[in-house]
Amino acid sequence: MKNIFFVLLLIVSISCKGQEEKGVYTIDIQTVHTDVIGKDVQLIDVRSEKEYNQGHIDDAININIADKSTFALKIQKLDKTQPVYIYCQAGVRSRRASKLMTELGFTRIYDFTGGWGAWKQQ
Repeated sequence: MKNIFFVLLLIVSISCKGQEEKGVYTIDIQTVHTDVIGKDVQLIDVRSEKEYNQGHIDDAININIADKSTFALKIQKLDKTQPVYIYCQAGVRSRRASKLMTELGFTRIYDFTGGWGAWKQQ
């Protein structure tokens, strides 16, 4: 019984460590208000240019995840040592973008899960 408990504890600690190392953190709308708005941060809208032009969070720059090669080139111009805040419409594309960004060496990515959909409803 002790061995089973030890193995389970080991698995849980390894899986938590792996998530921590990824450097992707989910944030909510309140965190965007307190940590992003009015601050000098890297805020990226990963939706299409058309969606971005129809409305976006102030000071966000648009880097469309749908075009992966262009996305990778543009995202590399950001400062990898600083936090990067990303969002899309509802969270699917920003999740995809955060995965690609970790592969490119970004270590602190804050993914706004509610995205533009939540932002415009407030």
